[in-house]
Amino acid sequence: MATKLEKLLSFINPDITLEKIFTRADKAINTFNLRTAKIDKWDQFSECVSGFSKHLDFHILNLQEKPDISASYYWPKGAHTLIKIYGINGEKVAFEMARTGNEGGLYKVLKAMAMRVAEDYAQNEIFAQISAYWRSLSVDEKFDASTEYIAKFGHLLPSELTEGSSARIRANFTNFLEKHPYLIQQIRRVGR
Repeated sequence: MATKLEKLLSFINPDITLEKIFTRADKAINTFNLRTAKIDKWDQFSECVSGFSKHLDFHILNLQEKPDISASYYWPKGAHTLIKIYGINGEKVAFEMARTGNEGGLYKVLKAMAMRVAEDYAQNEIFAQISAYWRSLSVDEKFDASTEYIAKFGHLLPSELTEGSSARIRANFTNFLEKHPYLIQQIRRVGR
């Protein structure tokens, strides 16, 4: 019978939390009706980013039908994503890329948006699963869970973290759990 930790780790498995979401983001990029590879006007750019943000949510969230919401509603979300990617004036930087075609142009902007939104959704899902799991445990169960994790995965972590009583892992155990899907994904990539 699986332990609570094993159940959590199956819920945050990178095949579920990372691969599926990034595959959906790729599908959004590939199915977005991009009318032009270069955009010269700000209004066209904001309309494109808004429409893509809506399209992206539809695919990443795996919705059955498109939300009955105006694409312009998605502009703040799209602009915020661009700021996360390109810095404080991210929407302006992205517009210049789309306008000039430099640094990969509009396609690169949309691809960066898709990957960032997918990453944010994946991290939110992982965090939500871990938070629910952690709140359900008693103090003793929390200690036992960290002991179980160290026994199963300690060999994958730097030795300075696992030496002695592994106090750094135990003190920040939920942070280690949040990074676990990425660790497993990296190990899989090395094996390819």
